[in-house]
Amino acid sequence: MSAPCNKPERLVSADEFLAGTPEDFGDIHDGVLLECMAQSPEHDLVVRRLVGALEYAIDPDGPCREVHSDTPIRLADGDSADETRRLRVRYPDVLLRDCGPGPYDVRTVAEQVLLVAEITSEGTVDADIGIKRALYARAGIPVYLIVHFDKDWQQITEIEECRLDWSGRRYVTRHTHTDALVLTSPVSLAVTFADLQSRLPRRR
Repeated sequence: MSAPCNKPERLVSADEFLAGTPEDFGDIHDGVLLECMAQSPEHDLVVRRLVGALEYAIDPDGPCREVHSDTPIRLADGDSADETRRLRVRYPDVLLRDCGPGPYDVRTVAEQVLLVAEITSEGTVDADIGIKRALYARAGIPVYLIVHFDKDWQQITEIEECRLDWSGRRYVTRHTHTDALVLTSPVSLAVTFADLQSRLPRRR
């Protein structure tokens, strides 16, 4: 996830985005580049540990699965009459995708994403629980995890597990994890909050 960037508004067209590299941009909403790619050490640590836990949980004999971090996904364009105000791109903190269809393609990867996670921060929590929740649901991503911190942004307090409701267009909170994240799908995973914030990775 990106952190807020206090720069003059910059519009990015779809052609410009696709012609560039992921490092050139951050989150884009309705054509406007919103954010810069920078976060706290605590945030970065949880991202790395969650990536590792998901990779560890992938069944090597099962379907093809890949984990990515701060990698862009293009979502459905906005409905503005102005073409320069339509592009929507997000860089989730963590995502798990079905890699059976082939190599990562920013234009189509949203259709392959099985799980997306955002680790909240003081500057982005409103977007994480608001617009991102709505956008990921509209993209049909089955699972959205929101990692919440205490008021000092030092310790994880809970992880909200959101899953699509019957309409397939809206998330409902299926479970609120308070000590450990436990999932049965799209992977079987159990990782404590302590492990997610450990300075040393879990041993295999």
